[in-house]
Amino acid sequence: MSAPNTSKRDRILDVAEALFALHGFDGVTMREIANGAEVDVALASYHFGKKREVFDAVFMRRADMLNSSRREVLYASQEKDGGRNQSIEQIIEAFLLPLKMAQQTGDAGWKNYLALLAYIMASPFWSQEMMPRMYDKLVEEFIEALRTALPGATDENIYWCYHYLSGALTLTLAQTGRIDKLSKGKCLSSDFDAAYEHMIPFVAAGFRAVCGQSSQN
Repeated sequence: MSAPNTSKRDRILDVAEALFALHGFDGVTMREIANGAEVDVALASYHFGKKREVFDAVFMRRADMLNSSRREVLYASQEKDGGRNQSIEQIIEAFLLPLKMAQQTGDAGWKNYLALLAYIMASPFWSQEMMPRMYDKLVEEFIEALRTALPGATDENIYWCYHYLSGALTLTLAQTGRIDKLSKGKCLSSDFDAAYEHMIPFVAAGFRAVCGQSSQN
């Protein structure tokens, strides 16, 4: 439940974010959102209209912040020489670090949002509906940085490698707990430091192997 001094509109979004993250779009009703936010269904509809508009508003609310953080980290490592010596690890870290930082803020809303993002990324329908609107432009900026770091690599190989990065990220954000059980507690899906520390060298090695670069920049 949101803090008492949170606006009714934000309470509706906070509750919707948590419910959509847990149950997906089809598993949530406007009445459940309104009840959780302690408002009338009519008020929730007044602010947003139908459930789809609430879903869109939840998705859009944190996207700008996430995109800005990713760009800031990416460009910070490009400033010295125009990105010519930017390593694959630096590019991948810029893509992942803001997500880890968001998850570790202690704000339950970020945990819910990133779980919702994983749900959207893994859905054939919602991925096509939602991701191009807020994230594709940013992804293309990272793809361009990877082209510079991997001279001679084909676009086909770079996009496939990004596809695998996106898949690993989706499973990490979803926090399914499967790795906890498989590893008998040696690895925890909630341990974002370990998840990203392993993901960066793993993905970088994959880019080099597929794109034909044998050593670090």
